[in-house]
Amino acid sequence: MPLSDDEQRILLEIEKEFYDSDPKLAREVGETSLYKHSLRNIKWAVCIGVLGLVGVVASLQIHFAAAFAAFLIMFVCTVVIERNLRKMGKAGLRKVSGSVNSGQVRQNMGGLGEKLRNRLKREG
Repeated sequence: MPLSDDEQRILLEIEKEFYDSDPKLAREVGETSLYKHSLRNIKWAVCIGVLGLVGVVASLQIHFAAAFAAFLIMFVCTVVIERNLRKMGKAGLRKVSGSVNSGQVRQNMGGLGEKLRNRLKREG
């Protein structure tokens, strides 16, 4: 059921007031999606999980309890990844895989590889 003209006018006034009162928040809300937020969480969980794996390998030589703590960190990261993948659902996974196939990985991952390449070029 479409909105009446009066309802559309009220909605436009609310939207204009929102953009006028806090343009930074309005821009951020407009640019951020559930997929982008979930991808960011997954990226951090993978990075911390890899550090947990390194911690397991390194701390096995030191003490079993330290290795177990690093394993728990890896486990928590795995749960975070699984939960965010569930949030994204099939539509989100299709969108992400479509962006991977179209070459937008750099944009989705925050351009980390590009930053590292530029830093290495400057140092080299």
